[in-house]
Amino acid sequence: MAIQSIRKSAWSRKAMGTAVTVMAALCGAGAAQAQETFKVGIVSFLSGQAAESFGIPAVNGAKVLVDAFNKGAAPAPYNKTGFGGMKIEAVYVDENGGATKQVQELRNLYDREKVDAVVGYVGSGDCLAVAPVAEEMKKFLILYDCGTPRIFEDGKYNYVFRTASHAAMDNVALARYLKAKDIKVGTFNMINQDYAWGQDSKKDFVWSMEKLYPNAKAGEDQLPKFGAGQYGTEISALMSKQADITHSSLWGGDLQAFILQAGPRGLFKRSQVILSAGDHVLPGLGEKMPDGVILGARGAYGLMAPKSALNDWWWDLYSKAHNVYPVQAPYRMVQSLLGLKLAVEKAMAANGGKKPNAEQLAAALRNSEWDSPAGKVRMNLGGGHQATQETAIGRTRYDAAKKMVVLDDIMRFPAECVNPPANMKSEDWIKAGFAGAKGCP
Repeated sequence: MAIQSIRKSAWSRKAMGTAVTVMAALCGAGAAQAQETFKVGIVSFLSGQAAESFGIPAVNGAKVLVDAFNKGAAPAPYNKTGFGGMKIEAVYVDENGGATKQVQELRNLYDREKVDAVVGYVGSGDCLAVAPVAEEMKKFLILYDCGTPRIFEDGKYNYVFRTASHAAMDNVALARYLKAKDIKVGTFNMINQDYAWGQDSKKDFVWSMEKLYPNAKAGEDQLPKFGAGQYGTEISALMSKQADITHSSLWGGDLQAFILQAGPRGLFKRSQVILSAGDHVLPGLGEKMPDGVILGARGAYGLMAPKSALNDWWWDLYSKAHNVYPVQAPYRMVQSLLGLKLAVEKAMAANGGKKPNAEQLAAALRNSEWDSPAGKVRMNLGGGHQATQETAIGRTRYDAAKKMVVLDDIMRFPAECVNPPANMKSEDWIKAGFAGAKGCP
């Protein structure tokens, strides 16, 4: 009896030890699951001519938003902590250096950093280079900016998305604004950068003018290289040929330099200057920005954002963190990360709460829509991989009392007015006279 009692006692201790071990393992697994992270690579210009007014503000926007997500401090439906309970870990990469460098950086993010997704790219040339690489690697990629329509009009992707409208919208809206405001245009000059973004922007604007101002004649067509910085020759050429308007899609440091060089020479007084993507230089230029310039922001961003509780929250979050209001680049970044968050959480809900893979993320984002500080974003072009959204155009005026540039005469254009339908390329749509456009002012 004593021996049997001892054996039972020994067995009980052994069973208890095993149970404790199992429970510890389970608790450890639960803790590991609770601490699971979602790693995202964020790529934008951190150096070079595009950094100060574009790339760094975009990254600043990402940082304050990721911090708010991780604290569970964003408004509904974005109020779950992190991405569905997973802590977000961001890896920031400089886009400066050219397309070849960016392809290698993208591979490093996926292979070495083991990121779950990449959100990035401003330059159209960079987007054209990295998109096929992500597709080849079967890795999830969101293009948060870049403008060329060629990404999804000339290519088909499963893993690549762009969560903002392409550049056709910008130039169609500019031409429509001129027409709606009854601005006389008999002649027009142009200055655009000599790469995909500038070339596409110029073509879209010329084709739009052919439809809305069929008698207007194109004059000077300047195509300086990206990052040129000095525009004395181009400004002389533009001023030597009188034109009612001067169109430009210059951006970043190039646009700042052009304005600072062309202003004192009187170009803005001789011709109505219109800028397709000009809002992001306004805080930096201040009173040096000429009055009366017609410009867009590549969406209803910054001073042209629609009134909403979500926009109020975002405006305050960014402004308090950086002592300046958010412009185009951080708005585009935030709408990408909001879309990614909802896609991750949708995929998790369909996957038993597990972290989604690239295929599951793609399925969740494809053909989706969500609210952003700039209004509704709809993934309805490019087989559900390319977004459309509304946009706005306004006129600059320096307000001495506020010590800032403000925008007057703002006109809004619904997405259906300034974006092509799903079954047409931008070029064909514009040349067909904006077939099927709806809600145009």
